[in-house]
Amino acid sequence: MLFTSYEFLAFLAILIVIYYLIPKKYQWILLLVASYLFYAVAGIGYLFYIIATTLSTYLASYKLNQLQEEQVQYLKDNKQTLSREERKAYKVIMKKKQRTWFVFCLLFNFGILAVLKYTDFAIANINSLLDLFHVETEIGFFRFALPLGISFYTFQTMGYIIDIYREKYSYEKNIFRLALFVSFFPQLIQGPISRFDDLKQTLFAEHTYDARNISFGLQRILWGYFKKLVIADRLLIAVNTIVRNPQDYQGVYILIGMFFYAIELYCDFTGGIDIVIGIAQVLGINIKENFIRPYFSKSITEYWRRWHISLGTWFREYMFYPISVSKSMLKLSKKCRNWFGDGFGKRIPVYIASVIVWFTTGVWHGAAWNFIVWGLLNCLVILVSQECTPLYLKFHNRFHVADKVWYRIFQIARTFWLMSFLRTLDCYRDVSTTFRMYGTIVTKHNYLELFQGGLMNLGLTFADYIVLILCVTLILIVSLLQRSGSVRKKLAARPIWVRYATYFAIFLAVLLFGAYGVGYDSSQFIYSQF
Repeated sequence: MLFTSYEFLAFLAILIVIYYLIPKKYQWILLLVASYLFYAVAGIGYLFYIIATTLSTYLASYKLNQLQEEQVQYLKDNKQTLSREERKAYKVIMKKKQRTWFVFCLLFNFGILAVLKYTDFAIANINSLLDLFHVETEIGFFRFALPLGISFYTFQTMGYIIDIYREKYSYEKNIFRLALFVSFFPQLIQGPISRFDDLKQTLFAEHTYDARNISFGLQRILWGYFKKLVIADRLLIAVNTIVRNPQDYQGVYILIGMFFYAIELYCDFTGGIDIVIGIAQVLGINIKENFIRPYFSKSITEYWRRWHISLGTWFREYMFYPISVSKSMLKLSKKCRNWFGDGFGKRIPVYIASVIVWFTTGVWHGAAWNFIVWGLLNCLVILVSQECTPLYLKFHNRFHVADKVWYRIFQIARTFWLMSFLRTLDCYRDVSTTFRMYGTIVTKHNYLELFQGGLMNLGLTFADYIVLILCVTLILIVSLLQRSGSVRKKLAARPIWVRYATYFAIFLAVLLFGAYGVGYDSSQFIYSQF
């Protein structure tokens, strides 16, 4: 059931009406039923996996909490009789028991994800190695169907179990509430990856009808559809034309494709997140922002603090920090400082942790080498940038450009194009083809074609380009206005005729210029494939 389908709109409208008519104490139960219904539409068999994740996580969290409480009670009851060494030994034993359940939960759930998502990728690489050594044996593919949103709900649920293991908060005693946290339907398709202690504040609460809240939520949903249907799905036509015909579209078309795909991806992903956050707000539920104007970033490090924030936060808190401060890394850091000196030696564990995290980030995005190379190139650029930071500071101090408007614009443009170059690996899905296309940018001198009707050969009409220019300009203006506060709140302070004229204009734009209609199948959101 696509967010852009009429079935989903009908589903959502019926849900909202029932949600505010039933007794408030049953609202979260209705959301659970609706979430499972939404998931079942994608495939009844997929319910097995999300239920397995929910049950295994509940069992592990229950056992972890039980062992933690048992430890506290035992130490309290035997406070006077146990020596310091005995208390320490007891804690070690209990920690091992907790770790057993914790590791079981991680292995079971990440194992499901790994088997379904990466088995065929592993087999393909094994077959390539066998072929390299002229071994005629070929392993057959399993071709598992990937359940809807499995990467998102697995990461969200495993973040929960990690927090329970760390004793950040107590486990959720009601298994059905945990099931709702795992399956909450708006964020199943493309996130954001919420944390339990954040989402539970409003997910299970009783909500009364709030006209302002519902209005703001509907505005956010409309804005999401505007970005997705009017801009992203329209640009998709041109991007597909370039990417699917690499023999015909090279040189300057690669730059055009990069630029178009950057806008398409932003409008597609943020549009989907707008719809998710808007639906949640209509239901009285708060979901954290997942983007903060990423294309205004002045460095890749800043960009990744603004883009897909929940995923970056997950990798940082649950992978990077634990790896970089682990005992083995601390030992390695000590050895490296002895070998290479304090300055460089202490950074080696950070580099290793960064490579592991970015490799995993690439694999998370897809079971293919283009995603892995994309992740590692991001890592390389970030690490090189960190090493060059002293040089940047010297340059800024020498020429006093850090506060210059033109220099900030240069930094933003540099970051945008650098990310666009790296993101091209996502388009062609083949590493060698991508780098070959990079090469044509400097070897294929066809820049004048753009002024000779080249843009008209990408599947878009002159009217399409006019619509895109106007709509992208509108998004840019809204982004600039958001720097000083919520645009919806600013709009709410305007006269009623201004507000409703704005809402109607956006609705009309979606209705008239949205890329849909008879015989048209609106494309799935890009991040739903991950």
